[in-house]
Amino acid sequence: MIALGGIAGSLARYGLAAAIPHSPGGFPWATFLTNVAGCLAIGVLFARLTPQSHPLLRPFLGTGVLGGFTTFSTYAVDTEKLMHVQTHAHLFVAFVYFFGTVATALLAATVGAWLGRRR
Repeated sequence: MIALGGIAGSLARYGLAAAIPHSPGGFPWATFLTNVAGCLAIGVLFARLTPQSHPLLRPFLGTGVLGGFTTFSTYAVDTEKLMHVQTHAHLFVAFVYFFGTVATALLAATVGAWLGRRR
């Protein structure tokens, strides 16, 4: 079940990356939006799951779909690429991307958990 969810999440991430390409040295919006949306969804999911939920729901949706959708590795590679473009503008973009992704993703997970607890 996890693998099937991972396939679905990875394909969704690929589709978003294809729909929102970025130029070398440009802000990687697709990866940023993927990680933020995924964290929001993870927050909602884990707030909504109950002990009565089907036992495969959490691994399928959480680990599989959303784990396949979000991407720490692409985030790290994008940051590294931005840092190796030797201009101050690109270093600034790398800084904003690196710290902005973490801050926004944490906020999204918190908002998602809050939304998930609302009935």
